[in-house]
Amino acid sequence: MSLNWKEIDLILEELELPGMQIQKAIQSAYDVMSLKLYGKSGAKTLLISLSPGACRFHETFDSVPKNYRPLRFAEFLNSRIINGRIVEAVQLGNDRIVRLLVRCNSPDSGEEHYRIYLRLWSNAANVVVTDMEGKVLDAMRRLPKKKEVSGGFYGPEAPVAEEKNSENVFIKISDAEKPGKEYKIREFPEDLLAGLPENASFNQKIDALYRREGGALSLEALQEEVRRKYEGSINRIKASLERLREKEADFSGAEKLKEYGDIILSNLSRIRQGDEWLEAESFSSDGNLKAGSSNTVRVKLNTQKSPAASAEEYYEQFRKAKSGLVEIRNQIEENERELIKTGETLKTLLLETNPLVLHKLIKTGAATEKGKQDSLKRKEDSKRPGLSFRRKDWLIIVGRDATENDALLRKHVKGSDLWMHARDYPGSYVFIKQRAGKTVPLDILLDAGNLAIFYSKGRNNGEGDLFYTWVKYLRRAKNGPKGLVIPTQEKNLHVKVEAARLKELERCRVPHL
Repeated sequence: MSLNWKEIDLILEELELPGMQIQKAIQSAYDVMSLKLYGKSGAKTLLISLSPGACRFHETFDSVPKNYRPLRFAEFLNSRIINGRIVEAVQLGNDRIVRLLVRCNSPDSGEEHYRIYLRLWSNAANVVVTDMEGKVLDAMRRLPKKKEVSGGFYGPEAPVAEEKNSENVFIKISDAEKPGKEYKIREFPEDLLAGLPENASFNQKIDALYRREGGALSLEALQEEVRRKYEGSINRIKASLERLREKEADFSGAEKLKEYGDIILSNLSRIRQGDEWLEAESFSSDGNLKAGSSNTVRVKLNTQKSPAASAEEYYEQFRKAKSGLVEIRNQIEENERELIKTGETLKTLLLETNPLVLHKLIKTGAATEKGKQDSLKRKEDSKRPGLSFRRKDWLIIVGRDATENDALLRKHVKGSDLWMHARDYPGSYVFIKQRAGKTVPLDILLDAGNLAIFYSKGRNNGEGDLFYTWVKYLRRAKNGPKGLVIPTQEKNLHVKVEAARLKELERCRVPHL
């Protein structure tokens, strides 16, 4: 599927690059970039792909996606060649290496020239930028062994030898056909041409062909890669859910462990030291003994411990199972949400018809806009002072001292965020970040209240009064200590500290770098 040298020449001839201004470089993935150009013939987008099986350059008529974060090589090009003009665009013989000579005007150093080499070899493709002496300034793929790194040397131009042809005319040896192989401009399938204008250019035909059959960058191949990746994730989540539900079924019998402890304590007088089993009547839900021999149960005893200690063992197992059941059910809910989200992402990606967009989403690992948002959240979380908790898509922030309280107020919260503080006790400021179009639910309010009491001087009381208001209704105390504020339009809340809620919040704590 690679372009041959005759096709590259035809692409260059159609593009008429000399004289065009480079307006922007966009690197949508690590191996795909494009140059936005403008000239007498109008605006063009020059696509450059180094992907194996889809290595090429030509004008593209698809929209080119930006990356969620700027990539190194595009940033380099944008710092050097923006607003530069292409002076020359030639192929070096028949070597499938295109050289662009770009002239730029710098306010500091005046006129500067750069060479951009597009090496379109399927297994060794690269884009290398040098100065006029061949010193490498940067490369799309940094290859130290080939000296294709900053400071290396790159000069693929070789001295051109000449010889006479049958008509006694000198020709370049590099332009001659390789022995035994003749290169031609390819022909295109009729069904592909049917979808293009009658006078479609070679660039248009190549763009359409690679969209459909461009190896790793074809729409079909990309969709298959998406299916493989996301269906694999879906199967792993389903397997995890199955294991969790098996554990849930095991832990659901926790009440039986408590009953065993009760039975032992109710029959202490019947148990002798060293007994391995106790046979006794089981209990009903109201605590009364069930009548009938069919309700007899056998309870295993720990022969190394007293009967009371054996009962305590069953009670401890019951407490652990009950606590584990809550955690397992939370994990099941989380996995079910992830399963739905992954399925929706798969459907969305399979509806994408632009292979460049799909390729970028796969390569960058940012399959949805949420991927971008999550990345930004993690970056923000790593820099924010205090403690952060993400609970049911709500962010709760805790300042642990006056310095953190003050820093959060100054740089990390907005007027629409909710502020909470323990009444009558010094301690943390707790903030609930506002979500657009959402009202803070009572459960999240209680989470924040528990944190506010826990991180205050009133922690040992186990409960306390709080007041809360929007950040926009806080006023800094004049000449007061750092972080001190005076709230207005505040509301009151009485909260009892819940150990289970604090434990669950600890699971939702965001690690800071």
